[in-house]
Amino acid sequence: MDPQRLRALIEAAVAGRATVEETTRALSELPFRELEFAHVDTHRHLRTGFPEVVLGTGKTPAQIAAILNVLREGRGDVPVFATRVSAEAAPAITEAVPGARYLPVPRVVVVGETPAPDLGRGVIGVVSAGTSDVPVAEEAALTAELAGNRVARIYDVGVAGLHRLVAHRETIAAAEILIVVAGMEGALPSVVAGLYARPVIAVPTSVGYGASFGGVAALLGMLNSCAAGVAVVNIDNGFGAGRMASMLNRNRTPAT
Repeated sequence: MDPQRLRALIEAAVAGRATVEETTRALSELPFRELEFAHVDTHRHLRTGFPEVVLGTGKTPAQIAAILNVLREGRGDVPVFATRVSAEAAPAITEAVPGARYLPVPRVVVVGETPAPDLGRGVIGVVSAGTSDVPVAEEAALTAELAGNRVARIYDVGVAGLHRLVAHRETIAAAEILIVVAGMEGALPSVVAGLYARPVIAVPTSVGYGASFGGVAALLGMLNSCAAGVAVVNIDNGFGAGRMASMLNRNRTPAT
């Protein structure tokens, strides 16, 4: 359910093109749609400006497809998607969901076209420390793009070679908000926040050797940053970073 469909339902009822029973039945599905295994939040776009996103982890391809099919009904031009979808599960999902496509790097199934990048005040910069961090960075970048933001990607510019980061200083300085993704010791967000007057959303990844403890070392390093203006999301949570950046960057309320 999106604002355009809600308006269409009301206008159809007022004009007599829909009966009271038909309108009541349609509105009864506004808060959520109940499936055997899920309560799909069809109201979320009206509340927050962005539809429910399906976490693919722990769900079968059939479950993911069923939820996406509910979400895509009446979504207007708003895309819907599922994160953390394996390459093995993707074919069954895209076959069952009309208009779905699979993006292997961020491991995402998307239904609908990417909207015009006109909802954000400025550019969201997505910076990764290493190439191994790119899947999480791409999840963040794609999430921001699907919310109508312009995104600049700068990958593999970690602290082991800071000259690579400095080479992109103009692009970084021009961004409204920065998402900085790093594994290992997680130092890059502190460096970026110390060099540039932009808010930094730090994303620790599970990339690293044994003592990185699956991203815990990077998470703790980012939480203990000595640079001001660093906020931290959970390990590998590119989606959460992309949503936070989108909400901070948007130039109008979701209802307008």
